Amino acid sequence: MEPQTLEQRVENLERRVTLLEELPARVDALGLQISQLRDEMRAEFSAARSRDEETNQRVSALHQETNRRFDETNRRISVLHEDIIGRLALIQEGQPRRRKRR
Repeated sequence: MEPQTLEQRVENLERRVTLLEELPARVDALGLQISQLRDEMRAEFSAARSRDEETNQRVSALHQETNRRFDETNRRISVLHEDIIGRLALIQEGQPRRRKRR
């Protein structure tokens, strides 16, 4: 590699100094972008929590409705069971008694 001339070395240093002088502004811009990103993420997380709360409320309402319907179905089944038992008893009353086999 050939040694650089004084002029080349000065030009390289000027370029480096220019880049270094731009650095604080670039860091400030990056800080602003990070701050904006943080605000956006905070808003999105808040919206997601709200959606989660709404979903949990809907799921809870569905569980309550399902339990209510199961209870209602169980009551109906009990009524039908008792009705069938009563009808079988009536049918058996109308039939002659069978003798037990020995």
